[in-house]
Amino acid sequence: MDELATYAENTWCPGCGNFAILGALKDAIRRLEGEGIARDKLRLVTGIGQHGKIFDYVNVSGFYALHGRAVATAQGMKLADPDLRIMVFVGDGDTLGEGLEHVLFAAKRNADITVVVHDNGVYALTTGQYAPTSVRGYRGPSTPTGSVEEPLRPLPLLLQAGATFVARGFAGRREQLTDMLVQAVLHPGFSFIDVLQPCVTFNNTWQLYNGLVEPIDQPASSYDEAMALARRSDRLPIGVLYRADVQPFHQALYGDRNPVRDRLSREERLDGIARLLQVERRAPSLPSLSPRAALEMAMPAHEQAASASQ
Repeated sequence: MDELATYAENTWCPGCGNFAILGALKDAIRRLEGEGIARDKLRLVTGIGQHGKIFDYVNVSGFYALHGRAVATAQGMKLADPDLRIMVFVGDGDTLGEGLEHVLFAAKRNADITVVVHDNGVYALTTGQYAPTSVRGYRGPSTPTGSVEEPLRPLPLLLQAGATFVARGFAGRREQLTDMLVQAVLHPGFSFIDVLQPCVTFNNTWQLYNGLVEPIDQPASSYDEAMALARRSDRLPIGVLYRADVQPFHQALYGDRNPVRDRLSREERLDGIARLLQVERRAPSLPSLSPRAALEMAMPAHEQAASASQ
């Protein structure tokens, strides 16, 4: 008996790439339990779309978020209880369209959550409209003569935003995808996995992706090498493209405290506010910065480290 199964009826189309993602998720949860991560410390957050049904089919606690707001919800959950491991399952339309600002700022902050994009290049739940990652020329109800837009390429964008774990998966490589999910959850920081997921009804890319994907065994040795891999168009590298060791957002904010477990008394909170007000009154004006120093301050943390070593 599948202990992770639910009583919900599965309504995905036969042959949908979502089935492989669901299977990889269940395999990953079992492996994570072997790594010492109890199931009651895992949370699933999903957006709205065909991808979101994965929440119905896995017996793990979580939250159905508004369209485009799953990543924002997940960040709040992690800040409230840092002991949780948050996995966010979103669609390319859900999170690279309306929710793009949330995923970019989560990457910039290095929020300790895992974001998995079901990237089928189409709004499948609403019967096939073109989406942010639809290829130029895609024909659907909203673009009957073909889309005139170039597709959004999420991996270079997330690398530039500051994501510290960036990977690409393929629904046709379930075992590799399982490994990626486990690594992403164990990674301390923002993890982003773009999963190439064929939609057999509106955008059947099984044959296309089978001919284009190219597995890689190790992450790139540098940020620039990872960016080059992410920008390749002749082949589609699948695997972990990039990993960097940077302090997660919640630890930078309040160290090892847990707001749920280590609650402050009313008196402690008032004392803290009073100290902040005193510091603000005494704060000197900021010194002027050289162009070089200003540029380095604007860099993501992993780029600052690379610049300092040069």
